Amino acid sequence: MTGKLRFGILGCGVIGPQHAIALQGLSDTAELVAVADTVPGRAEKLAAEYGCAHHSSLADLLARQDIDAVCVCTPSGMHAQHAMDAIHAGKHVVIEKPVDVQLGVIDALIAAQRATDRKVAVISQHRFDRATQIVHAAAQGGKFGRLTLGTAQVSWWRAQSYYDSGEWRGTWALDGGGALMNQSVHTLDLLQWIMGDITEVCAYTGLLAHERMEVEDTAVATLRFASGALGLLEATTAAYPGLTARLKVHGERGSAVIDNDELMYFHSAPAEQEGAAYGASGGGNQAAEVLGGAASPAGPTAGSDPASLGMTHRDQLMDFISAVNEGGEPLVNVEEARKVVAVILAVYGSARNGGRPTPV
Repeated sequence: MTGKLRFGILGCGVIGPQHAIALQGLSDTAELVAVADTVPGRAEKLAAEYGCAHHSSLADLLARQDIDAVCVCTPSGMHAQHAMDAIHAGKHVVIEKPVDVQLGVIDALIAAQRATDRKVAVISQHRFDRATQIVHAAAQGGKFGRLTLGTAQVSWWRAQSYYDSGEWRGTWALDGGGALMNQSVHTLDLLQWIMGDITEVCAYTGLLAHERMEVEDTAVATLRFASGALGLLEATTAAYPGLTARLKVHGERGSAVIDNDELMYFHSAPAEQEGAAYGASGGGNQAAEVLGGAASPAGPTAGSDPASLGMTHRDQLMDFISAVNEGGEPLVNVEEARKVVAVILAVYGSARNGGRPTPV
């Protein structure tokens, strides 16, 4: 494909405008042509901000011949169906996380995509963070030795007004879950991407600080990875006033800590070096060295500032555009995005069964 990739955005609520911001920052390779929302006022407002057309239905958006790709930013339980509609209309697709909330419909989407030459990417923008890239490469390259323990910890806050802001929020059918499916999906995705596939979970969930919702605001789980490594998961939107998302990776030769999307700690011992009895002297933090300078203070994340999301989406949209133009595969395709949903559904299954071990 030559020229700019022409985009439409379906869903103009909270996340749709962040896709518009990201596309605006890619003006050399992308163009926002039209937006759509079943609430006409939302579509009109976003269209006015970006000087594009607006529609009140997906059908009208997909009928346009001047759109090559669609960003699906509707409620989670509608993602796969809307993506399939776009594929059948001949469009490439970017789906906001999670890819959907049911494995059956995700598998149907995979089949639909494989039957065409359309590209589909699912947002997991923090795979493109510099800190994540460094730790992933180190783990894959054996810099930490055999991986032993991984932890995903998301300690965020969402007020009751957040869950009351839309009828779909906090429902199993359309939100697919609470603090885990909606907020902590990113950090859990990074954990399994770095540590490898998760094969079994034991979990508990609770609704502890909110009301009038079907799903959890707090979840904890122990994890077993295919490699034999173990893991821990903490996910909550009931930690006032809202702290950070933290990822920890440990192995027999090194460790790394990512906090608030920044590499806060990194240590890798040379294979020929005999490990000290009680570890590296002074902690041995090599983060500044691998970053090429002093680690910068942590910036805003989705937990502290949702408006910052547009910047972090940009690299992933660039990856998607490259896949369309060059015929490659997006880093986070539907198959990859399915993995974290399968883990989350296993966590919910274990919690419903009193914390019993549940295969993924």
